[in-house]
Amino acid sequence: MASRKLSLSAIRRVALSLPGVEEGTSYGTPAWRAGKRLLARLHQDGESIVLRIGNETRDHLLRADPETFFVSDRYRGYPMVQARPDRLGAADLGKLLARAISLRP
Repeated sequence: MASRKLSLSAIRRVALSLPGVEEGTSYGTPAWRAGKRLLARLHQDGESIVLRIGNETRDHLLRADPETFFVSDRYRGYPMVQARPDRLGAADLGKLLARAISLRP
């Protein structure tokens, strides 16, 4: 994925364009949920976003694009991946969030 410089306002716009998604907070940062299920949040480092994506997709993304996707110690063993917003496009984020919505609880 090429450098895209996805801003917080762009992340917000993409997330809120999906049906049933609402904004709140998680760990004091902006977060987006569908119902009570967390889909994504801005990481407290301010330089990555955390996406609920499922284990299989997470593993694929980590292998396919390690410059964009990574997992810190906090999220090891969880169906989450972190992404660098400066390397993620709005269309890609929309697809990942739509996938997160479709995952079973």
